[in-house]
Amino acid sequence: MDYLKTVVPSQLLAERGSNLVVINPGSANIRVGLAKQDSPFSIPHCIARRSNQLPKLNVQDQLLNSQVTTAQHMEREKAYDVIASLLKIPFLDEEVANNSIPRKMGRVDGYNPQNPRKDGAFTWTDTHVKDLDSSVPQESSSDKSVIAESLAQNEGTESKEPTLAERKFREVIFGEEALRISPTEPYSLRRLIRRGHLNISQHYPMQQVLEDLHALWDWILLEKLHIPHQERSLYSAILVVPETFDNREIKEILSILLRDLRFSSAVVHQEGLAAVFGNGLSTACVVNLGAQVSSVICIEDGVALPNTEKTLPFGGEDISRCLLWTQRHHQTWPQIRTDILTKPIDLLMLNRLKESYCEIKEGELDTIAVVHSYEDAMPAGSHKTRLTALNVPPMGLFYPTLLIPDLYPPPPRSWFHDYEDMLEETWHIEFPRRSDMPDGLYPGNNVGLQMWDNYPFVSMKPKKEEKVGLAEAITSSILSTGRIDLQRKLFCSIQLIGGVALTGGLIPAVEERVLHTIPSNEAIHTVEVLQSRTNPTFVSWKGGAILGVLDFGRDAWVHREDWIRNGIHIGSGRKYKDSYFLQAQAMCYINS
Repeated sequence: MDYLKTVVPSQLLAERGSNLVVINPGSANIRVGLAKQDSPFSIPHCIARRSNQLPKLNVQDQLLNSQVTTAQHMEREKAYDVIASLLKIPFLDEEVANNSIPRKMGRVDGYNPQNPRKDGAFTWTDTHVKDLDSSVPQESSSDKSVIAESLAQNEGTESKEPTLAERKFREVIFGEEALRISPTEPYSLRRLIRRGHLNISQHYPMQQVLEDLHALWDWILLEKLHIPHQERSLYSAILVVPETFDNREIKEILSILLRDLRFSSAVVHQEGLAAVFGNGLSTACVVNLGAQVSSVICIEDGVALPNTEKTLPFGGEDISRCLLWTQRHHQTWPQIRTDILTKPIDLLMLNRLKESYCEIKEGELDTIAVVHSYEDAMPAGSHKTRLTALNVPPMGLFYPTLLIPDLYPPPPRSWFHDYEDMLEETWHIEFPRRSDMPDGLYPGNNVGLQMWDNYPFVSMKPKKEEKVGLAEAITSSILSTGRIDLQRKLFCSIQLIGGVALTGGLIPAVEERVLHTIPSNEAIHTVEVLQSRTNPTFVSWKGGAILGVLDFGRDAWVHREDWIRNGIHIGSGRKYKDSYFLQAQAMCYINS
């Protein structure tokens, strides 16, 4: 510990982080890097495989309600008018009627230095192998066997040799390149995680999801981190998982890390808890604003409080979709075919426009931007246009009926029938007694703690999603702690993480709306969002790196041999310990 008091944190990360791979999977992107790195690689969490049956790109997502119902449309318009009143801009019908009247343009240049405005067009992915003598060099052995098997089946059914042109196609394409494949190409695009869960459905079986996840992560380790298969046993993996993941999902991913990717050991930490470490805090209300799901969880003294967890089924991609709806409703969008369902490249463009131009502020917010059209593998067309009401879409975080999130089929019910609780051992940990706490409100020596009453000991179904706005979710989460001293501390320690947290004007909007959401009978009069010390997009990844470096005891780590031989069995001597509870020395070091 004397060494820890004198060592510079960056030196400690460099010394101990060279063989630690930190992996933070998300619905839209996965962040991966060595713990010693300042920032991770951020790669779209998707994969495209060549299809022998489909004549063009098939997006394997299977939306349930891609069509907006009349009731949803009415609710959306009502939400728009409420937001318009707050922002002091014309209502929806007034705006359409006066659309031809020129108005003063509001400048939004440079409001967000971490996401500078970009108007450049995306290019279509070259789906052909450049060298006929070599296949995709990063394919894993499992990929090759799958590809060989599919080709054999295809030859058996069609009883003819593939043509030379067919053999030139790349069999597997990863990351952003997969999102930029032309709709005319014979590929099947798969997104591995949807709305905070593995994207398992009747159209995308569990085994395919896990095979694709293994193939993508293996490619990242080879291509980005340059860690070959024969050296994997020299590395350990730190998995920073979203709060939305269930036990079964965590265990399947651990099997991929240890059995398939052949890491020597692995540990799992929660995203919210890692974010607290990433910003050097010990107590905070962590609000994770991701691409497809948002979550809220409270952390006290390095302990995540499970009964404070809230999950909201919307995120940054829903804001991008709302941006498109807003422009079409105001008739400012060019006469082009923009379809984010069948052309993922259009979603890339909309995300870029949202990040560059959308912010929360009063008054009319318009700008001139370049919108691109992508048609049938043709070069991108450029359309200079006026975008209007740019401050409305991000307000959908507080009024989710404006966003109308698409519903995705949940995993099969049997998927959640997991009778082995990976967190079971943490229930038997003895905590120091807090004399200032009433019985049942803090982990003590008593049995049947009220604090854990709402914690799902065995997850038999998907975690419940809240049908409320962001301010209500934050307020409900903090008030559920039940202690006024902690509540006051948490309301002044709100931490926004995730890509959406970079939205201009979001911090004061959260402070104002949360303050107005607190019931009048609560003796709380101050709300404060803390400025992030690290880029909010990868603060959880950074926290995972810090946790891995400071975890000297290594009690929570799962070793490859133990996992493959024994896995986790009820009644066994060793169980997996989740990071709800951490050794004090790491937290002491962070706060020193």
